[in-house]
Amino acid sequence: MDHFPLKRPHFFFTTAPLPCPYVPGRLERKIVTELNGGDADALHEALSRAGFRRSHSIAYTPACPGCNACIPVRVMVNDFIPDRTMRKISRVNQGLTAAIIPAKASAEQFRLFARYQESRHSGGDMALMGFYDYRSMVEDSPVDTFLVEFRDGDGVLTAVCLADRIADGLSAVYSFFEPDLAARSLGTYVVLWLAEEARRHGLPHLYLGYWIAESRKMSYKTRFKPLEAFGPDGWHLLDAAAEAAPLNS
Repeated sequence: MDHFPLKRPHFFFTTAPLPCPYVPGRLERKIVTELNGGDADALHEALSRAGFRRSHSIAYTPACPGCNACIPVRVMVNDFIPDRTMRKISRVNQGLTAAIIPAKASAEQFRLFARYQESRHSGGDMALMGFYDYRSMVEDSPVDTFLVEFRDGDGVLTAVCLADRIADGLSAVYSFFEPDLAARSLGTYVVLWLAEEARRHGLPHLYLGYWIAESRKMSYKTRFKPLEAFGPDGWHLLDAAAEAAPLNS
């Protein structure tokens, strides 16, 4: 982990075990710490490079007994070349305009978010979120966070991405899109846009959170090659076939 000056003592905690939302029959535990005060950005930088993720004002990483399925991954954007399918997705969505805006929630965003959750994650915790929960997810950030709104030619909001800026890249926090346009692969398009945005600003990495080999919802991440994974010896090129084997430590 990178070294940074702490202005005050910092504490890490382990959460109580809960059912894992990704691997059936497993229990999930996390190591968490609060990001606040004058060193929030520095702490977030160092923890991101050590495989942590941010939610609201909390940084966390899995610490599940007997399981190492969650693997932090990041795209090496300078070496990333979109494949044929990705180039097609970019062409299909070339009519969208992207606007980077401050991390402020709107009713328009929330309506799209609610439709997405109902279509893709009905019954999940996020599908139960009201507007104030959504606003908290977007706005409760002590670090450099922004939104990207994607609109079609008529100005209709089509996709939204919440992301963080750090010194060595961008970190995709959460994205959602119009579920009726599934054929346009908007989720992949958002990642392609973020990778290009990182490249435009000379940032070498796009952090995509955790990859789990047996989670179909996360399989798209391995298409963004070269992809690095974080392990006991730091960041290394991901070998999806090798990493997919055992869940036990």
